[in-house]
Amino acid sequence: MRRALDLARKAAAEGEVPVGCIIVQAGAIIAEGRNARERGPDPTAHAEIEALRKAARLMGTWRLDGADLYVTCEPCPMCAGALVLARVKHVYFGCPDPKGGGVTSRYGIGIDGELNHTFEVTGGVLGDDCAAILREFFASRRA
Repeated sequence: MRRALDLARKAAAEGEVPVGCIIVQAGAIIAEGRNARERGPDPTAHAEIEALRKAARLMGTWRLDGADLYVTCEPCPMCAGALVLARVKHVYFGCPDPKGGGVTSRYGIGIDGELNHTFEVTGGVLGDDCAAILREFFASRRA
């Protein structure tokens, strides 16, 4: 998660919402991403989507069976759906997203058993650090 936090800081420095993500397979980081919607411009360029695209290209398949994903903020519904489609094994996230969280806060995408694949989820990983970077970013935008 510390690497994902580094990526979130890079996103913030670029004027993006500070969310970072890494994908781990067999104990090694195989892909990473950070929010890039402004840079794109691309409304789908969330950190998770960026990392999933890179991992799929590297692995030569869209099926990321056995992969773990670490992201600084709870995935939104779009990203949670993509994690189901990619067959990710475990999602670790930092802070919850009470307004738009797709996994535990608002919806149960990927964990409710309603879709063809489920993943394990662990929230709160370095949650205070992950929440702080988001709070600081939005406070600076309001100032």
